[in-house]
Amino acid sequence: MAESRTILVTGCSSGIGYACAVELRLRGHRVIASARQQVDVDRLVQEGFETLRLDLADSDSIRQAVRRLVQISGGKIDALFNNGAFGQPGAVEDLSRDVLKFQFETNVFGTQELTNLIIPLMREQGHGRIIYNSSVLGLVAMTYRGAYNASKFALEGLADTLRLELYGSGIHISLIEPGPILSDFRKNAFALYKKNIDPSKSFHRAHYEVMAARLQKPGAAAPFTLPATAVAAKVIHALEAKRPKTRYYVTFPTYLFGFLKRILPTVWLDYLLRKV
Repeated sequence: MAESRTILVTGCSSGIGYACAVELRLRGHRVIASARQQVDVDRLVQEGFETLRLDLADSDSIRQAVRRLVQISGGKIDALFNNGAFGQPGAVEDLSRDVLKFQFETNVFGTQELTNLIIPLMREQGHGRIIYNSSVLGLVAMTYRGAYNASKFALEGLADTLRLELYGSGIHISLIEPGPILSDFRKNAFALYKKNIDPSKSFHRAHYEVMAARLQKPGAAAPFTLPATAVAAKVIHALEAKRPKTRYYVTFPTYLFGFLKRILPTVWLDYLLRKV
């Protein structure tokens, strides 16, 4: 069993965040689990987790959570797993400025604001692990996922830059690259589609009908879908390994498209991505 470490995990209400919190605790780590809604925080408390209420779209919530984190951990935080995120579906031309801003507030701005508040604690103790949950859509773009694609591309740019800037600090940066994972991601995405996209006024109306059916499909909607514990295994390595990797691919589609992006001309890759 590895040495116990203190790790803050965001977005623990379900899916990847919850699975990682459970698996990390089983390995003896001190997990501080955060969630946006109080009802999820209360449920996590009932399951025995130390918890924080944290809304990544709200700077006040982020600052309050970090102050509370310092109180309960004594300022010692070995790792941060930036998992909290969501996906806004829709063709790029149908995305309003406000919808794009909302996507970035959580997936990018809030995530990095939290990270920047944690870094001084890690610098003071001389070590730390910062793990970002990205996506295969941080490597390649797919249709009708433009807001989410862009947020993950941005997150990867910040993580890659931060890795260079933190060299020699004892703080390691890793990116997790899942593909299709069983979670509530599609259910939540469908709710946002209904809220923010008007298909009746869109050129893409016919495509939206297909997309909506996929988002509502129970169980795995894509081949090679893995359970959330597959991501937890990569997070465990990024936390415990003496030399953590900079990137962890999780599912077959991530390995495939990561490889194809390196070897194919853009026009060929675009053709394949349009068929997915």
